[in-house]
This record gives sequence, C-alpha cells and structure tokens, in this order.
Amino acid sequence: MKFASWPAWKKGITAALLLLVAVDLALAYMLREIERQGPRAMRARIVRLEREDQLLRADVARGERIRVSLPEAGQQCDAFYQTAFFDSTTGYSQIESDLNSISKDAGVRTSGLRFTQKPVKGRGVTEVDVSTKVTSDYPSLIRFINGIERSRDFYLLDGLKLHSAQSGMVELDLDLHTYFRT
Repeated sequence: MKFASWPAWKKGITAALLLLVAVDLALAYMLREIERQGPRAMRARIVRLEREDQLLRADVARGERIRVSLPEAGQQCDAFYQTAFFDSTTGYSQIESDLNSISKDAGVRTSGLRFTQKPVKGRGVTEVDVSTKVTSDYPSLIRFINGIERSRDFYLLDGLKLHSAQSGMVELDLDLHTYFRT
C-alpha cells in the first residue's frame, strides 16, 4: 500500500509520530551534551551563585550599617547646622567680624564688603552672597584664602579675580557665599 493512497488520519498519525521521534532524538542529543559538560558547568554555576550570594550579603551588611548610623548622621547634620551657619539676626555682623579677623591675621586689607541675600525654599536657610576687594602681596592673599577655608564658619568660595596693583601689590575680587539659619 502506497503512502499517497492512505487515508488522511493515517497520514496525520504518521507525521505526528515522525515529529515525536525527531523531538526525542533532539532531546537525547541535548541530554547527552548536558551530561558530558554537566559537572564542569554545574561547578561553574555554583561558583557564580556563591559569588552573587557573597555580593548580596555584603550589600545587605552595608545597608544595615547605614541604617544603624542614620541617627548619628542626623545628629551630626543638626550640629553642623547649628555651629557652621550664622543666625539670621546676627549673621551680617558675624561675617564682617570673621572676615576682618582673617584679613588682620593674614596681613591684607579688605574694602567694599557687599551682601546679597537669597531665600532657599523649604530648607530653613537663606543663602548670602558676599563680595569684597582684598589688597596685599601675593603670599598674604594666599594666607587670607587659607584662613577662609579653615574658618570654623561655613564659606563657599565662588570666584576670584586677580588684578595687579601698584608697587608689588595685588588686588583680588573675592566672591563667596554662606548661609543663615532662619
């Protein structure tokens, strides 16, 4: 009996059986390859998973240390806020006094102290821009800038413009800012 003369249901069953045999052969090949590479591949996977486990445990431990240190960090932030930022009621006179003291210690002369105030929304502080001219020799200017950087009060240096002046003196336009507690 020829295949062409078979009924449709016999042809369908034969095709399904051939497909199942092909899938079975493919799975047998894959299983043989897995068994051949199995121990090596499994060991590599175990090593990779152990490494991932170590990294995840280290992340969890670091997160726990951060969680534990949060109250202390909050206290440090509050202390910084109270000690480094000027009170808004006395801030201008404190800035002027501090800069005069720093300039006296450095041996420089300041002039034209100007303030510009900008509120910072939602932060409980007011930003204060401070501009002044400083005149002296170069080493004294360096001591002055170093004094600002080492001041117990909080200043951020925004800009310096250096101009030459007469008889070995240098003039510096200094822009910095600080914050007032509100």
